Amino acid sequence: MKLNATVEMIPITWPEFSQLHPFAPRDQASGYIELIDELEKDLAEITGFHSATLMPNSGAQGEYTGLYVIKSYLQNKGESNRNIVLIPVSAHGTNPASATMAGLKVVPVKCLSNGNLDLEDLKLKVTKHSENLAAIMITYPSTYGMFEPTIRDAVELVHSHGGQVYLDGANMNAQVGLTSPGDLGADVCHLNLHKTFAIPHGGGGPGVGPICVAEHLSKFLPSHPIAKTSSMVNFNNGETGFGVNPVSSAPFGSASVLPISYSYIKMLGGKNIPFASIMAILNANYMMYRLKDHYKIMFLGSGSNGDDSGKINYCAHEFIIDLRPFKSIGIEAIDVAKRLQDYGFHAPTMSFPIPGTLMIEPTESEDIEELNRFVDSMISIRGEIKQVEDGINKGEILHNAPHNLRDLLETSEEEWLQRGYTREQAGYPLPFLKSSKNWPTVARVDDTYGDTHLLCTCPSVEEVAAESEL
Repeated sequence: MKLNATVEMIPITWPEFSQLHPFAPRDQASGYIELIDELEKDLAEITGFHSATLMPNSGAQGEYTGLYVIKSYLQNKGESNRNIVLIPVSAHGTNPASATMAGLKVVPVKCLSNGNLDLEDLKLKVTKHSENLAAIMITYPSTYGMFEPTIRDAVELVHSHGGQVYLDGANMNAQVGLTSPGDLGADVCHLNLHKTFAIPHGGGGPGVGPICVAEHLSKFLPSHPIAKTSSMVNFNNGETGFGVNPVSSAPFGSASVLPISYSYIKMLGGKNIPFASIMAILNANYMMYRLKDHYKIMFLGSGSNGDDSGKINYCAHEFIIDLRPFKSIGIEAIDVAKRLQDYGFHAPTMSFPIPGTLMIEPTESEDIEELNRFVDSMISIRGEIKQVEDGINKGEILHNAPHNLRDLLETSEEEWLQRGYTREQAGYPLPFLKSSKNWPTVARVDDTYGDTHLLCTCPSVEEVAAESEL
């Protein structure tokens, strides 16, 4: 999701990092332990918390671990009856799934029409479930790309009823160095090192979803039966931790990729790391302002522009484009996403958190030229949609997208003429594509049909048997 700098990636190819066994004797891994210890301390400082653990292998696993720690803390206090987790309807889908896996009961909290947390509904829910309230899971900035204006009120309200506050750190890229979950009053958060802290995202590779916790939760961080972990340290009066059971087979999770985040933090340093957040927010708002006259932008916050003219709208590090108004003319979000491939872009997040939308999160990694290329492409696609609105065509170029090289080169002229647009319009809709373009490898496929009609591509039993006889 952001630049994976070469200088950060090279160390993970070194055998000293990539080939060390997770249970190697500690005196043979002192450098690795030093790196892990420093990274945990850096992450705790960045999030404003007391302690951290690197054991969880993903953000979703981090969510489960954070709730597991809260549950163990409450049980240790003799409050095992507390099993209710409040989750705003704007939350990531993994939040309710993680809460359920942790053996907790989910109660949803409404959001207002502008995307903000409905504080009145929250008051009703915390009052109703006061005796059994375990926690609230809340994302900041929200999944709608907004700095939740009532975040501190929500935190204080939950604490006043004996609950803990879990802050989902998926959007930490808009916080680092500017504010922190600890500053906001939260008790625990998870981080996605494969997002905010530069580890490559997606593709089935190793993830890291550490959790950072306030001091009262520190001794409940995960333990391990055969290795020392972050929770197994000395506390006041020599008291040892009450760490929950391990959530990963290795004591420090996906340790082989930790040098990436370690390098990212150390090279930026405390003085420069806030600028990553600042640039991510600036980039998102720049793109949003260029696109707001062409598309409907959802859930915008507001802030003073420093003069007497009133308020300006802004987003956090991401914003949502609403494509649902075009459904009435036969254009769906999937058509825009597929057409973006003809412009050389993989589409941003589609239909999350709102069906029929695109959520754009540029991060701080892209330069102004790349941001403009994407914005220009979206404006060009809007022009293609406008032609459908004006009755000039029926949107064939959007419905047929993407167009790969085979489609452009092998389709007969007679068949192409029936499409109602030229090959150049299909493959080179903007001038910059003629000098640099990433071509899609396949043409349009029916995703929905494929998802509902699974086709086995492995050899049949008969074919395997025949091969074995040869």
